[in-house]
Amino acid sequence: MKVPEPNFAHLVRLTDDTGLFEHARLAVARREHGYCTDDVARGLVVTSREADPSAELVRLAECYLTFLNHAQAKTGAFHNRLGHDRRWADPAGLGDWWGRALWGLGTAAARHPVPWIRDSALNAFRLGTSQRSAYPHAMAFAGLGAAEVLRADPGDVDAAALLSDAATAVGPPGADPDWPWPLPRLTYANAALAEVVIADAAARGDDTALGTGLHLLAWIRDVQSGPRGLRVVPAGGWARGEERAGRDQQPIEVAALADAFATAAAVTGDRAWEVDLDRTVAWFLGVNDTGAVMWDEHTGGGYDGLTAYGPNLNQGAESTLALLSTLQHARAKVPA
Repeated sequence: MKVPEPNFAHLVRLTDDTGLFEHARLAVARREHGYCTDDVARGLVVTSREADPSAELVRLAECYLTFLNHAQAKTGAFHNRLGHDRRWADPAGLGDWWGRALWGLGTAAARHPVPWIRDSALNAFRLGTSQRSAYPHAMAFAGLGAAEVLRADPGDVDAAALLSDAATAVGPPGADPDWPWPLPRLTYANAALAEVVIADAAARGDDTALGTGLHLLAWIRDVQSGPRGLRVVPAGGWARGEERAGRDQQPIEVAALADAFATAAAVTGDRAWEVDLDRTVAWFLGVNDTGAVMWDEHTGGGYDGLTAYGPNLNQGAESTLALLSTLQHARAKVPA
């Protein structure tokens, strides 16, 4: 299986001088839907992972960082939805977008090769760490940003406290071995919850907690495996006792698995997790329930979902970033 290099052309296409458009009709940005902090933060994660970015990718990172600074209130909370008229449609809050904003800022602060971007991102990240969200997913996303900062600076007490609180917010595993997941329902980006437990355990050197996180990741991998590769939880989620729909599988779920597998491989040195990472890449390349390739090689865009009849051919920001993120992990793998 030949793995393509990340192609940022569609990400450039979806980005103007303000931010990253959320939706597209096929490969054309739908300006009427505006921008959201969720996607801009994901864009900053992906562009900050590039060790030797082109001038165009540096411009994207600058744009996304500026957007997040504008979205952040003095309290550290964030607005999420900005219309094409440049007006916020919501008050600043602590939902998933707060967590993802800290993930993007933490990644930029730790990894971006441009010093002023690192400094500015760290400043906004620190303000955001003054808050805590009531939502486990939001805390998990924020914790992943904190883990990035800690890898660059193990003595950062703000990041350490946030990462620890994020792992705690995930909750203890369930007592039933058939459903050890800490929540009663699988929803979206599920593997991020296991990943933040793994990252926190690694940062603290806690082997017991590490074992818990790895067990959760293995379980979420197994329940999202099908006869033709990954079969991830559909957009509507899934709980035990429900009939599990096989349609509307979302690229974000595959990308969350890829992130978690890459973290597990880095923390443990166990290359079996890289085999799992290969399965996430394969999902985008057609090893899935319908055998459909989940990206457009001409535009570089990722398709918005896998239905029972094949891909949803719209190429929005979330799916395109999920594709790019997964391909980045594949490129970073240690050669066998």
